[in-house]
Parts: sequence; C-alpha cells; structure tokens
Amino acid sequence: MNSFLAFGMPGGTELIIILVVVLLLFGAKRIPELAKGLGTGIKEFKKATSNINDEIQRAIDEPPASGSGSPNAPQKTASADEPKNDDASPKA
Repeated sequence: MNSFLAFGMPGGTELIIILVVVLLLFGAKRIPELAKGLGTGIKEFKKATSNINDEIQRAIDEPPASGSGSPNAPQKTASADEPKNDDASPKA
C-alpha cells in the first residue's frame, strides 16, 4: 500500500505548520518570486504541450505527400530495349 495514502492528506494544523516552516526558510520577499517563477514555468510547459499536440494533430490530418509530383503523370523509366545515347560511342 502506498505510504502517502496510508497516512492520508495533511489536515489544517499540518498545513499551517508546513506554511510557517516555508515562510521561515525562504522569507516573505522570496515566496512571491518563487510562486511567479513556478507559474511561468507551468505556463511554458502547457504552451509547449499544446504546440506538440497541435503538430501531432496536423500530421495526422494532412494527406501523405507523394514524391513524384503529380500522381496521374506516368514516369518514364529506362528499359533494356532502348538504345543508350553515349557520346563516346563511334558514329557510322
């Protein structure tokens, strides 16, 4: 069993003690700066997550790209039946 769940959530008295300890450790001026930095970090994380989700959705929605240009245009390929046009071959 998870030890956190075994003890339960901290009550009102425990939360007050934790807040007093944090206030003593960091001071009254430092706590708003920490909260602002934490908020900015959370905002940037959510923005990055949203951008990644948008890119994934765009990749899913767009049709696959073909490298041959027009899909209906036949491509000419060299076959063994066609004579080669070499400039080095003697001409008759």
